[in-house]
This record gives sequence, structure tokens and C-alpha cells, in this order.
Amino acid sequence: MKRMLSFVKKEFLLILRDKRTMLILLGLPVVMILIFGFAISDDVRNVDVAYYAHRENILIVKVMERIGANETFNLVGRCGSLREAEDALLSGEADIVVCFDDEFGAQQPIQGKTASVEILADASDPNTASTGVAILKNVMSRYYMEHTGNESLINPHTRLLYNPAMESTYNFVPGLMGLILMLVCAMMTSIAIVREKETGTMEVLLVSPTKAWMILLAKMVPYFVVSCFNLATILLLSVYVLGVPLSGSLAALISVSALYIMLALSIGLFISTVMKTQVTAMLISVITLMLPTMLLSGMIYPCENLPLPLYYFSMIVPARWYIVVVKKLMIEGLPFIAVAKETLVILAMFVVMLALGVKKFNDRLE
Repeated sequence: MKRMLSFVKKEFLLILRDKRTMLILLGLPVVMILIFGFAISDDVRNVDVAYYAHRENILIVKVMERIGANETFNLVGRCGSLREAEDALLSGEADIVVCFDDEFGAQQPIQGKTASVEILADASDPNTASTGVAILKNVMSRYYMEHTGNESLINPHTRLLYNPAMESTYNFVPGLMGLILMLVCAMMTSIAIVREKETGTMEVLLVSPTKAWMILLAKMVPYFVVSCFNLATILLLSVYVLGVPLSGSLAALISVSALYIMLALSIGLFISTVMKTQVTAMLISVITLMLPTMLLSGMIYPCENLPLPLYYFSMIVPARWYIVVVKKLMIEGLPFIAVAKETLVILAMFVVMLALGVKKFNDRLE
């Protein structure tokens, strides 16, 4: 029994001395409960609403003020034309646009007559579109009935753009693309440098006259080629099996996806330069990339639903920007210029991660 207790004591000491193990055992549950607790929510919040009225009147102004006062919506302004209203949806400036007919509020409504209103909604996120439109109709109907005394509710015509059939795959496939490419690419390269040390070939790199950044890029190239095959497979399955449309430029989508793959590979290489064993590198890459990509990238729930601290933290999650690119290019059919900001963010992240990887690798060589 004493021998067994001595072994138990030894295992306790090994665990307590290993900071990484203690971090995983005690820190991971705290992080998971906080992220899952705040990020997983079916509530729809911060839906951007604009409106169009050729002839604005006091009733239209009051209706929109009531909508803006609702915690679900953010009133972003008035559109000058129907074309401008559709452009606001395309650019992401608005999620819903309310279009009022000239007769709305122009005269005392007749009992039982339906007010003339049309709602345009971006249905690339089906949950936000359906829930947001339902709440919007309810808010408008209540105020209309209170103000006019007309007991019949507003029953506006609704047009769902970009995903009229409300297919859930339109929302999930871009997220799955971001998750799969990030995890697979980062996991592949997360063991690249560590494996050299464990197999005893690190000495070859130590005496090599090749510069550190060239070594890292050389390790990245084979994985990049393999990842391009993965990208092609994912796109073919998404379009021809899952039925997601490819409305925009295929060349632009492939270009941004290739940049995203390079970012994921550079993240894996950075992890590889920091970790000491392949198992630890794989574990860290999964833990630090999978949860944020699933919960803080807009893959499952819109980032606008997140609490403010997590919302700002989500800005450093690469998949958040890539998912926006895929939705705009594949589903909405926008030109490349519409995703220039997201592309620049991904490029900046790649440069930073590659620079960090080169620095850590130089430190190791020295």
C-alpha cells in the first residue's frame, strides 16, 4: 500500500510541476463554460435596419423610431432609392430594409385595409432573417394599431434575398469551410518543427546556412499544395452535393482561400516553434483553434450576438473574416472589391504570424 501511495504522490508532483497540464486541467473548463455560456444563444440582437420612403411622413418616422427603440434592432438610416436599399443589403450595412408605399400614413386608414409595406431581408443567415422579420412585423403592427386605431395588423410583403428558400446550408457551409481549413492546415504544420527535434534531425537545421524564414516557407509549401486539393474537394462538394451557389468570382474565392490557408499554416508553424512535443503541439492547436472558430467566428451564431468583450476578441479569430468573404463571394455574388477589407485583415494576420514564427525559430536556432 505504501508503494502505491508513493506512486500516487509521484504522479501528483509530475502534474503539479507541469504548467501546461495544470492549465489544461484547471483553465480549460473555465474557458469552455464562459465561451459556451455567452456565445451559444438563439437570441437575435443588433439587427441593422434601414428604411426607404419616397414620401416620408410623421407616421413613417414614428414607426421607425419605435423599431429603433427595440433592443433587437439598430436603426442605421434612410435609403434614397430602392437601388440604394438593395445596395445596403449587399454591402452588409443593413440586414433588413423596410420599404414604405406612398399611401402609408398619408390618410386615415380604412378599417380592415392592409398598410402597404415591403420588407427586404438578407437571408444568407436564415435564423437572423426569419426571427428579425417576425419581430419587426410585430413591432410595426403594434404601433400602427395604437396610432391609427386600425385593428387589422400590418401584413407586409417580404422578399428574402440571396437565400429565398431559407436553406440552412447557405449559412453553415462557409463556416465549415473556415473551420476545416483552419484545423487541418494548422494541425498539419503544428508538428513540423517539433518532429525535427524528436527525430534528432534538428542538428541539420542548426548547421544549415539557409535563413529561418526560408526553412519555414519550405516546410509550408508541401502542406500548401495538399491543402489546395482539400480546398478543391470542399468547393466541389459544397456546390454539387450541398447545393450552395457560386454566384461570385471563382478566382477571387480561390485567391482569398489560398491566403487563408497560408495563414492557417503559419499559425501551425508558430505553435510548432513553441511546443516541445508533437502530442502537445497537436493538442494545443485543436484547443486554441477549434473552440474560437466554432463559437466566435459567426459560424453558428452571429458575432453581433456576443457580449462586448467576446465581440472584440472575435476580431482576432481568422475564420470570422474568411466566413464573411465566402458568404459575400459565393452566396451574394459580390465583386472582389467588396471583400477587400476582410482580405487585408487576413493578409495582415498571415504576415504577423509568419514573423512570430520566424522569430521563435531564430531563437531556437540560436
